[in-house]
Amino acid sequence: MAPASVGDVFTIRLTVRAYELDAQGIVNGAVYLQYGEHARWECLRAAGITADSLRAKGVTPIRIEETVRYHEQLRAGDEITVSCAFTWGDGKAFRVHQDVRRPDGTLVAEVANVGGVLDVEAGRLVRDPAERFRAVATDPALLGLAG
Repeated sequence: MAPASVGDVFTIRLTVRAYELDAQGIVNGAVYLQYGEHARWECLRAAGITADSLRAKGVTPIRIEETVRYHEQLRAGDEITVSCAFTWGDGKAFRVHQDVRRPDGTLVAEVANVGGVLDVEAGRLVRDPAERFRAVATDPALLGLAG
């Protein structure tokens, strides 16, 4: 299914794969972080930003902090949506709140991400990550940024 954007929230649909399960037959906790990262990159891609376009500008997004709050268990074959809602401030970091939900809307997990944009050459976070994304994006509204 194609990605969607509802207001300031971008979503993708995924199906849980058998190799993502732990010994108890439920999704391994680390996989939720992978779902979150995948959804964030898909959101960036839908907004017109790729890893290559960022590298060409000498920057790359990085994770500063990431947490998962679990509400339900997932098993192989379960379908889920993973959302991305960006929050921008005045500093070097931004936040992405992500809900993992079943098709009926049941909240399965929440991923809270704090990210930044790294100047690869300087090895430091840039001062205005929103502006770096806005400069590359073809659809910055998907990132919660005005055009």
